[in-house]
Amino acid sequence: MKSFFPCLLLCLGLNASFAQTAPQGFTPLFNGRDLAGWYGWGTSNPSALWAMSPEELSAYKKKSVEGGLTDAKGNPKDDHVLAHWRVENGELVNDGKGLYLTTDRDYGDFELVLEYKALPDGDSGVYLRGVPQVQIWDSTKGDPRGLGQDKGSGGLWNNSKCAPGKDPSLKMDKPFGEWNSFRIRMIGERVTVVFNGETVVDNAVLENFFANQKAGYIAYGKGGQNEKPVFGVNGVMRDPVFPRGPIQLQTHGSEIRWRNVAIREIGAQEANRLLSERDGAGFTRLDNGTDLSNWQGAVDSYEVREGAIVCRTGKGGHLMSKEEFGDMVLRFEFKLPTAGNNGIAIRTPLGGHPASDGIELQVIDNDGYNAAHPTQPLKPYQVHGSLYHCVGAKTGYLRQVGEWNYEEIEVRGQVIKVTLNGTKILDVDIDTIDRSALEKVPKGLDRKQGFIGFAGHNDPVEFRDFRVKRLE
Repeated sequence: MKSFFPCLLLCLGLNASFAQTAPQGFTPLFNGRDLAGWYGWGTSNPSALWAMSPEELSAYKKKSVEGGLTDAKGNPKDDHVLAHWRVENGELVNDGKGLYLTTDRDYGDFELVLEYKALPDGDSGVYLRGVPQVQIWDSTKGDPRGLGQDKGSGGLWNNSKCAPGKDPSLKMDKPFGEWNSFRIRMIGERVTVVFNGETVVDNAVLENFFANQKAGYIAYGKGGQNEKPVFGVNGVMRDPVFPRGPIQLQTHGSEIRWRNVAIREIGAQEANRLLSERDGAGFTRLDNGTDLSNWQGAVDSYEVREGAIVCRTGKGGHLMSKEEFGDMVLRFEFKLPTAGNNGIAIRTPLGGHPASDGIELQVIDNDGYNAAHPTQPLKPYQVHGSLYHCVGAKTGYLRQVGEWNYEEIEVRGQVIKVTLNGTKILDVDIDTIDRSALEKVPKGLDRKQGFIGFAGHNDPVEFRDFRVKRLE
């Protein structure tokens, strides 16, 4: 981005440098001097950015800052960053109008810190991965629009009605003229917001605004009466929030100032630990890290390697628990080799095949498998996390091959949910499945309990920390 602003310091009339404060381990997103590292984008689906070629994206970013954008009909648009943003005394200042400052980089799991100072009538926010938003607004004038404005800033306001985290649990806004602080952590689709020292959103799902919009729900609209169901044919759920995307500083209504904007990316090991610790009581670990004494079935086809259960290369068969389980929560980590394939068996009879006699939830490297089988790519119900033969999961949420992934499977009655690396990718009620549309109907759809384990497919997929909790 720096190449886009050869004259930026002169344009902004800056002669001094103002240091930005960032906690240890954080990288400043704002350097205190200029707008390097930022461009302009509004409340638009960031998928449009990702669809651009590198040349198109570079040209868009330059025009979004300096001017030259046109509308769909080719007419000039007056909107660009330098028309509404400036740097003053080490602070980002916006006049309450225009495109939002958008980071040049996309982020996955992260912790973000920043400070802001608002004026009356402001209505702004922080977009996470290009999705609105951690809300900022004037909470001093009651709630004239019936939107919850009087509850204060810090909530995930664009979430659905009554959704956890939509409104902040505490009103922590400081008086106008004082600096407010955010510390925002996002792992998967889960967001925690600490606002002026108090947790006001605790591990709540940030819904995908654009998926909700497509379904007919907009938080600031009167709609809802034409809203489409959350689930479509055979349990296909709305898209979750994107796995990666930019940070955006949204502004409108009145002037707002920002400073000390910094980010810390959260790696797989830390993310998995935090996900595992959340509501971690009551689980029993089935793998012991040394041998397969807790298992039955194809024990000769598996081994324990560096504490992980691994399917031997070229071997197969089903490694099953010694107890049966009905309703439960299952948590584990897994690591895929390129094109690696396995599966999690649930409600499977001893000696039965998970995908036909029980239920199999797919474990597979989607991209690697498709690259290795270009003429026979995976069907929708075969991608990772899918209810095999029945319902496809959302894709794009696996970590890179060779990294440990964290998964949770929840089974309550006929409802099965799969959450991968903190993002729910499958949510299906078996009773709603149109079985006449299936190529093959697993017998396990009618089973209420059975053995759990691994549906080996000859690949050295690794599993560890395999824990289960029964649900009464």
